[in-house]
Amino acid sequence: MDSILQAAILGVVEGLTEFLPVSSTGHLILVGHLLGFTGEKAATFEVVIQLGAILAVVVLYWERFWGLLRPAPGMRFSGVRGLWLLFLTSLPAGLAGLAAHDAIKQYLFGPYTVALALGVGALAILWVERRRRTPTTQTLDDITPLLALGVGAFQCLALWPGFSRSAATIMGGMILGAGRTVAAEYSFIAAVPIMFAATGYDMLKSMHLFTAADLPFLATGFVVSFLSAWLAVKVFIRLLGQVTLRPFAWYRLVLAPIVLIFWQMGLF
Repeated sequence: MDSILQAAILGVVEGLTEFLPVSSTGHLILVGHLLGFTGEKAATFEVVIQLGAILAVVVLYWERFWGLLRPAPGMRFSGVRGLWLLFLTSLPAGLAGLAAHDAIKQYLFGPYTVALALGVGALAILWVERRRRTPTTQTLDDITPLLALGVGAFQCLALWPGFSRSAATIMGGMILGAGRTVAAEYSFIAAVPIMFAATGYDMLKSMHLFTAADLPFLATGFVVSFLSAWLAVKVFIRLLGQVTLRPFAWYRLVLAPIVLIFWQMGLF
């Protein structure tokens, strides 16, 4: 059985980075290499702790998710319309992910490709913030089907490990006219269906790698990821009312060459 401490460390990394524009997949690949926890079993464990992070968003935005089942008066992002918007956002990356799933796993999950994605994503964030205009979409209820589909198209960038699904969808929303905070909130909510689908697919294929003896390891990662993600989302949304995404871009630009140096030194 793997170390409980190892599970806790990976849970913290997943929870803190899943919904920030810094790439949770990239950080998990890097930390996994440093901890010596790689391979099929590690990839499946990452899927399990992603579910913990997803659950944190469901809990934080439970009123919005409940509204999808029981529409509330005056809430346009609810009911059939809300479900349609989420479907449009999930569709492009869902189709692309199914088509390229095996190729992505084979060719893009490594320190070099992650470092490159971190750098490219950072430059994209700086470009989006520089061309920032007065937003036309200020709340979740203002989101249109065209904006939802556009965000979904940008979400395809997240298929490149290290780019960050959160960064791709928040930038996509901002480019298409959403305010920074509402773009982030929609990014969090829209992550739930696509991540449930992706994690469910991976778990069905790989859960046979674990036994009953691994349950404490899996449970630790799941719970720690949930708590870390809950905290990260709360703090991130509060920060977006005061700062831009630029600090996250600079962090990525610092991290990318460090990853390459470690990779060249054979530490990964």
